[in-house]
Amino acid sequence: MVGPLAWIGGILSRSGLRRHDNKFTDYELSPIQEQRLHRLRDRVLVPFDETRPDHQEALRALWNCSFPDVHLKGLISDQWKDLGWQGPNPSTDFRGCGFVSLENMLFFARTYPVSFHRLLFKQDGKRATWEYPFAVAGINITFMLIQMFELYLEKPRCLPGINFVRLLGDEEAFDVLYCMAFEMMDAQWLAMQASYMEFNEVLQVTRTQLERELSLEDVHRVRDLPAYNLLYK
Repeated sequence: MVGPLAWIGGILSRSGLRRHDNKFTDYELSPIQEQRLHRLRDRVLVPFDETRPDHQEALRALWNCSFPDVHLKGLISDQWKDLGWQGPNPSTDFRGCGFVSLENMLFFARTYPVSFHRLLFKQDGKRATWEYPFAVAGINITFMLIQMFELYLEKPRCLPGINFVRLLGDEEAFDVLYCMAFEMMDAQWLAMQASYMEFNEVLQVTRTQLERELSLEDVHRVRDLPAYNLLYK
């Protein structure tokens, strides 16, 4: 079932900003970390624009990756509800997070198609009668990561953000973490036997688990995170 508009960014409004000691603000970025963090901040600031040809093409590409054997009737169509949008026009939902959320979903579909389709079609475990809507859940995950890593700042000041920065030796670190977070969220959903109204609670538990993994001392690359093993191509 497709969720209400309150889903988009719901985790942000509930968790709020966290305060941290000055000891987390005095650190240096390597040139590659600074470059990639700057590039990621630029991505986060791009709104979804349904009039831009490249944004339209990305949306069509997501459909083709999701349902390769089904013809899409148009960029505004009730077919989008099958992918987990709230209505016939996906651009309405993207206003909650921007173009980066579509980039994340498209990266997931192209890079880990087995995992992507398993989650899209809810193939694992005993599912709830009222399931989370796939696409809207994906937007919430992007929004959660943006907040969690403080990507709206010049340089993260929180510990999860600093732990994320050290992974920027991997150019695709943010997108891979998105895929991992989606897998982690679905695993928590099943473990908690959650239903529709408990999505934000599941997302908060997912965030806590991801923060814990990022804090492990032997993590130097995204592939070092235990949850990376959840992903299948």
